[in-house]
Order: sequence, then C-alpha cells, then structure tokens
Amino acid sequence: MVEFEYGMGFLLVLPSYSSHTLSMDPIDRATFLKLSAFGMAGAASPHRLFHWLTAEGVAGRDDGLLQQVIDHSDRAVTAYFDSLVRTEETRYYRTFSDAFAVYAASYSHPQSAHYQSPDLLRRMEAIVARLLEVQHPDGTMDAGGNRQSPPDTAFFLEKMLPAAAILDRAGAPAPLQEQLRAFLRRAGDAVRDGGIHTPNHRWVVAAVLAQLHVLFGDESYAERARAWLADGVYQNEDGNYPERSRNYALVENNAFVLLGRLLNRPELLEVVRKNLIATYYYLEPDGSLVTLDSRRQDQFTSLEMTRYYFLYKDLARHFNDPFLASVARQMEDFPGFDRHVLSKLFVFMEDPRFLEDLPPAPPPPADFVQTFPGSGLVRIRRGDTTASIFAGNDKPLQIASGRSNNPTFFTFRKGGAVLQYARLSTSFFSTGYVRGDGVMTDGSQYTLAERKEAYYYHPMPEGARDAAGDYALTESLDGRFWSKLDFERRPKDTLALDARITISEDQGAFAMEIAVDGPEDVQVTLELCFNSGGTLEGVSPATRADDFFLKEGTAAYTVGSDTITFGPGAYAHDSLRGMDGEVYSTHFGTIRGEGLHVYLTGLTPFRHRVTIR
Repeated sequence: MVEFEYGMGFLLVLPSYSSHTLSMDPIDRATFLKLSAFGMAGAASPHRLFHWLTAEGVAGRDDGLLQQVIDHSDRAVTAYFDSLVRTEETRYYRTFSDAFAVYAASYSHPQSAHYQSPDLLRRMEAIVARLLEVQHPDGTMDAGGNRQSPPDTAFFLEKMLPAAAILDRAGAPAPLQEQLRAFLRRAGDAVRDGGIHTPNHRWVVAAVLAQLHVLFGDESYAERARAWLADGVYQNEDGNYPERSRNYALVENNAFVLLGRLLNRPELLEVVRKNLIATYYYLEPDGSLVTLDSRRQDQFTSLEMTRYYFLYKDLARHFNDPFLASVARQMEDFPGFDRHVLSKLFVFMEDPRFLEDLPPAPPPPADFVQTFPGSGLVRIRRGDTTASIFAGNDKPLQIASGRSNNPTFFTFRKGGAVLQYARLSTSFFSTGYVRGDGVMTDGSQYTLAERKEAYYYHPMPEGARDAAGDYALTESLDGRFWSKLDFERRPKDTLALDARITISEDQGAFAMEIAVDGPEDVQVTLELCFNSGGTLEGVSPATRADDFFLKEGTAAYTVGSDTITFGPGAYAHDSLRGMDGEVYSTHFGTIRGEGLHVYLTGLTPFRHRVTIR
C-alpha cells in the first residue's frame, strides 16, 4: 500500500503500481538536433521534453483515442477557415498561431483528411506571410490593445514552436520552414530583449526563451530566462500564484513544467503539483472552476477544468501520483474535453505518451471542506452540492486588473440549480457592498466582517490655512472621492457601520446570520442572484423583469429536478439603487450579474437569519 498525504486536508491510501517516470535530465543541443532536424519541441502544453517518441513506440497506445483526436482536429481545421477571416478584421493575431498549430498537425499526420493538403499548405504559408507582414521591425507583435508587446509575442511562439517542429519532422516544403525560421528568430530576440506587465508574463517569456536557446544555441536566451527565474517564484500557503487566477495559473503551470525540464529545475514541477492539488478543490461538479478569489478579469467568470487535462495527466505520470491521475480521468467526461483536448492533435504528436491510458486510481474526494486562508476562501462539497465562502478582497477597494474586488461572499449549487452569488449592500454613504476582511473559521462556522467609516471634516486648523483656498487635491480618508480640501490635515468626526455575516454548515445546508450595526435606519439589502432558466416560487415581483423581493416565508428556485429553498424573507424598503457603491456608480458601471435576482431588505440595526438548502 502507498499513502499520499497532501497539505490540502486529505490522505489517499491505495495499492501501489508502477508507471513510466519522465526523465528530469537536461537535454544538450546535439542530442536535441538529432531528435529534430529543425530543432524544436512544443511550447503549447506542459509535457514538452523534446524527446519525440513515435506513437508506435508508446506502451498501451489507445488507437480509439487517436482516431477521435484526428477527427476532432480535422473539424477544428475547417472551423478555423472562417474564424481567421474575422481575425483579419479585429487585428487579434494570436488566433493565427492557434490555427497554425492545428493546421500543421492535420497536414502532417498520415491519418488526417488534410494530410499533405496543398490547400492547407497554402493557408499555412499565408499565415506566416501575414505574421511577418504585421511583425514590427523589432520583432514584436500586437495583440488586441497591447502594441509591440514582448509577452504577447511569447504567447505567439507557444503554439508556433511545436507546429514548426511537427512540420519539420513531416518534411514540409523548405520555403515554409524558412519563413518560419525568420519569424521565430526575430520574435525570439524581441522576447529576450523586452519587458512584461503582469506576473505570469515572466514565466511565459522565460519558458519560450529556454526553448529558443535549445533551438538556436544562443546562450543569451538562456541567460535571460534565468534572469527572470531569479525574480523568485511566489506561491502562497494555498498553492496559489500572485494573481490567484485559475486562468493564469494554467499559463504559469505550463511554463514551470517546461522550465523545470529544460533548465534542470525540478523544484518547479513540485510547485506545479501543489497548484494542481489546490485547483481540484476549486472544481464544481459540472466541470467549471471557481474564480471568486482571482485578482484578474476572470474573477467574475468561470473556467473549464478540461483546460488543465494535459497538466494533470503529465504530472500524474511523472510523479506516479494516483490523485492527479484520478482527476485527469474525471475530466474525460467533462464538457469541453473535445474542444480543449481532442482537438489538440499537435499535442499528441508532440508527445504520443498522452495516448497511453492512465493506471486505475480511486476517484478524487467528492465530500470535503477545504480552506484557503491565503485567498480568504472556503470550499465545501457534499456530492453534487457545493458552496463557496469568500472574504479575500484587496483593500482599499480599487477597480483594476490585479486587484481582487468581487463582493460575492457566498455561492451555492445543488445539481443544476445554481445560486451564482449572495452579496450584502448598504446605503451607508454610498459605500456599497460589504467586503469581509478574511474568513474566520470555527469548526463548521465561518465568519466574515467589515467595518466601514465615513467622515465629516472641520475647518482647516490655524497655521495650515490658505487665504486663497488653494489646498492640495487629495483623496478623502474613506476613499470615496477626491477634492481640493487637503483632507489629511483637517480634524474630522467619524461615523461607522459594522457588518458581520456568520455562515454555518450542516451536511450541505447553510444558515447565514447577518448583523449590521451603525447609525439608525441605514438601508440593508441582501442580494441573491440565481442562474437564468430556472423558476422561482414564493417571491414578489419588483420593478425590473428579473427582480423579485422575498418579503416573508420561504421561497424556492427550481431547475429540472433540483430545487434550492431559501428564507425566511425580510422587507423594510424597496430601494435597489446604488448597490454597487460610489466607486462604480461614479463611472456609471455595475457588476450586477445576469440572472434572477431576489432581494431581502431591512434597516439598521439589522438582524436576520437566512437558511439555504
């Protein structure tokens, strides 16, 4: 028996089994060039080893899976024919590199319907010609609003590198390969010499540079990659990277696996393993990932877990890890597996060991409570019932990529019935939603709290007065606005509002104790947003079509055979304006989600208990 204990709250005990473990040895240039005359292996997925196995040499190759992959890839080729026309209109050229990798695989695989297709060859030549045309003289590329962008150029190379290697091994015509060499060398120099603007860019750039070093034998590429790594790789106690983003963790994990292998940094694979273990606990039963705690733009969206498939399967094999293997197996039945895995023929050609079936392993846990103190997040799962409790926003509140500002403190789903979010707002000086300062845990009870302050300012003291009234333009001490009042130097009176939410769980049923204290008669509003497509019972209509009040009693939200019940209701006012707060409303913005909105309202001092089950 083998025990696998992780710092994430569970212990796996299961029979031991053998599995092929990948080499950690660095590859020298001579060996590399023997394996591929053009000298490239991929940057688009985490398994890049430059080993270039043949599919025929893979133990336990799944020919049925291979045929599915070829069929899906061929369909992806056709889909890209139209999408590239739209790309020309938007100038978002990264789509060209995605299409090129798909084209290269289908053109090069003997079982593909597009094998050595003259039409596909012309399309690839046209893509490279277009990339060379829009490439700036310094080698950089544009991507959307990012102009002359070294990191976006690195993202281009992620897909172009494995595609070029596949074409070389397939003996693609020399003119195409010569064009590719010209593009890659110029782009590589731009990536080496340029900068970045977000944390994950460092690792994408470094990973591409490590490959370019092997390809061209230019030590300056490796030196720059090591310089980026010398920044230090930050990972918090939860296993999350600085951006706390499941979307960008995917980018970082891919880069770290590649860097770990090409630069002989095995500790980076351990970093990835820790993140993959954590990521499982963000998983919803429908295959989506929770993004509540992200500091990037995905904090109000979700991500399909199947994007992580190659990472889990690769490191399951590398570490002989049954937990990672069981998660990878689970993903094979998730939505998106066809788009994110089966359509990626170039990945399977890059490393045919992905055609091997994983050894048997027990399913991952479907019943757990997992806390992420570094992110202010708690994840609870009881079979098909899951909940998230969140209070990890960055303070002070700022609306910008790189800041966590999602005011959702609770989510809940029961099969197909989904409560997208619960948010608590007050009318206290237009400060909007309550954002807790972390989650305090006591057994099965979780508490988040926030104190808001607002100020009334007095005349400027003697010695600081200006007869012309020309005071410094400063931010108010509560962060709500700016004015030429030099707030910091003025005496002030303080008003405060204290909000506390205590959530307790009993096998998938949740009770919220909400308490708000401060000046009397401040409006308090609990907002519950359910997915569109369900039906509500027990609620009263409000002004907008998708808005409802729960004034009393218990309500129900039903999707198919799944029902969420919640209540009792509360109703003391009907004002739903300004719930986002002044930070948003000044710019006429809102973070109101799409769906069916149910409101419970009250006035301070406010006490109410809501049960959701």
